Amino acid sequence: MEIQKLLIKFKFQILIVSILSISIIVFINLAPRFLDVVKYFWPLLLSTALFLVAVVVFGWISPPVNEVYSEKTGEGILDFVAGQTDEDLQTHLHDLHEGDEGKEEGGESSRVE
Repeated sequence: MEIQKLLIKFKFQILIVSILSISIIVFINLAPRFLDVVKYFWPLLLSTALFLVAVVVFGWISPPVNEVYSEKTGEGILDFVAGQTDEDLQTHLHDLHEGDEGKEEGGESSRVE
């Protein structure tokens, strides 16, 4: 009697495990074999392997970028982006400030305070 009560108590868990087991067995029987997949995709696998070998060989043969150029990483792009010196910026800000003072007399201000 105790076993029947336990079976009834766990009937949903037993049902779920049974369905899962049957679906796994069916999937394994219907799925293609591993060697069939390798036979089908061997050109793709071979070309990928050759590409990875070429990347490793070129990485090993060519020197890193830092050894070719004598500048630190990103220094050139920072100089390009910066473009203006502090004196140029101060002059530009001063000119903008003078232009804002003229607008304030007319009643409008473009500055946010």
